Amino acid sequence: MTEKAQKLIEGKKIMITGGTGSFGNAAVAALLKSKPEKVIIFSRDEKKQFEMGNKYNDDRLKFIIGDIREKDSVERAAYGVDFIFHAAALKQVPNCEFFPIEAIKTNVLGTHNVIEAAVKNQVERVVVLSTDKAVYPINVMGMTKALMEKIMIAVSREKRGKTVFCGTRYGNVMFTRGSVIPYFIELMEQGKSLKITNKNMTRFMMSLPESMDLVLYALAHGGNGDIYVKKAPAATIENLAQAMIEIFNFKVGFEEIGVRPGEKMHESLISIEESYRTEDCGYYYKISPEVPEMDYKFYYFKGSEKRIFPNGYTSANTNILSKEEVKRLLLSMGEIQNELKKLKIKTNFNNEK
Repeated sequence: MTEKAQKLIEGKKIMITGGTGSFGNAAVAALLKSKPEKVIIFSRDEKKQFEMGNKYNDDRLKFIIGDIREKDSVERAAYGVDFIFHAAALKQVPNCEFFPIEAIKTNVLGTHNVIEAAVKNQVERVVVLSTDKAVYPINVMGMTKALMEKIMIAVSREKRGKTVFCGTRYGNVMFTRGSVIPYFIELMEQGKSLKITNKNMTRFMMSLPESMDLVLYALAHGGNGDIYVKKAPAATIENLAQAMIEIFNFKVGFEEIGVRPGEKMHESLISIEESYRTEDCGYYYKISPEVPEMDYKFYYFKGSEKRIFPNGYTSANTNILSKEEVKRLLLSMGEIQNELKKLKIKTNFNNEK
């Protein structure tokens, strides 16, 4: 966490929507170290809230049961809040494909409720969490996340009240709920072959702490309508599966099952069109909104000739990790080390570094 972000958080009230998820847990662990006045977890799952309260046992944590689909519920929760991290979403691609209206209710209309609640309660800053699937979306989850971004940008142009709205966009976050690495471990524990869709498919690789750092950077530096992307490596699904097999001494191997509906071979974090308004910020890229003000003439008659990526920023043209590099990355994760300890598997981790 940067010094600027730490100073920004100190003494503030921060609300995390969908706060009992993987990101919420990482956020709470980081935020409680920075002396906030209060961290509010807003979510629907009372059991997870109870477990989270026991885990951290900190009086600065406040839990509110509610649903972002319910406007009144969000407005009450946002009263007196300084910052909002909007992480609540339907994220599973198959579920969104089968139940698209539900994805719209949560990811689109729910986001609008959060944004309107922030404006009404004069929240200082809101960071919405998006995904690489929002770029050139081919599935419902990506489409609804793309609309979420557009809603955030549209409201940021209006400048109603004092709230600053910005966003982050990232790809596969390793070892989060529903991601492929825990799924691979579950299959190995059952003695079943690892199921991969296409061995040449690529995905960005990012850890939970890195996703938290990205959100905090956006909180500290984001202007109205900005979206931030972390520079991240990628890996082929084959190299990821092979690395897991070797780390866990798994003998069954993997099998290809074919690309599923709604899946891309490669993901994009920045589109070709967005590259004209992308700025290099060191560890991150900043994508400025197409039109920062409510100026229709600007929208229709002014463009840009400079761009940072001729083909966008994708999991196919970023740094592609080799199998050995993926192994080192995985072995650096505490979650993987914990799984190895549970299974009493010894590795030459120190020599792998």
